[in-house]
Amino acid sequence: MPAVTAAVAAGRPLDFVLYWGKGPRAEIAAPDLACLDYLGQMAERVRQAYAPGAVFRLIFTDTHAALNGHPAAAADAYFGAIDAAAQARGFASARLSDVVAFAREIGADTPEEEPSGEILASLIACAAKWYRGEGSTEQGALDYYRMNMVEKTAMAAAFPEAVFVTFNGSEFRDLFPATMPIFYMYSLRRGVGVKPWFMSAQAEAVPAAPPPAA
Repeated sequence: MPAVTAAVAAGRPLDFVLYWGKGPRAEIAAPDLACLDYLGQMAERVRQAYAPGAVFRLIFTDTHAALNGHPAAAADAYFGAIDAAAQARGFASARLSDVVAFAREIGADTPEEEPSGEILASLIACAAKWYRGEGSTEQGALDYYRMNMVEKTAMAAAFPEAVFVTFNGSEFRDLFPATMPIFYMYSLRRGVGVKPWFMSAQAEAVPAAPPPAA
């Protein structure tokens, strides 16, 4: 992986970035903390093998929260609580809206793309579960795809030397930055792929299950 090779050659920490979203809860809960601890365990394993260690940066998807109909105050409260817990573990953070604004300032190009039928169907299925914005779930899914096309270009421009971490499966590869290496991982522990922000406050105690399709 060139990003890792370059970091090692320069003697700097490995750089990982990942999206952190907003689900039904407005408060931090056990699944969130379990996920942060899981990431922390990964960082510790890197440090044991490579002295400079790893830097994890959470990108709070405030843009997606707004699209999905979450009130700004609820999103701010949730992201603020996650940010405090992340900082306590040595992680950094940023808002996705700020990353997009930065990319526009430097003139990063955004190609116009339309989704394939397969990925649009997957996004519509996800929107049926979580979309609470205006209009139909189909329109919400299409808006989400188009938003991601802008954001993946912005992420590549803002973090050109980083590895993009995701709890999604490879079927959503088109949503991720094209020029960044992708690291697919479980969310809370081996066998669990559900994103913590979509889990109930008590869900961390549920036994591990195979990751969902989306």
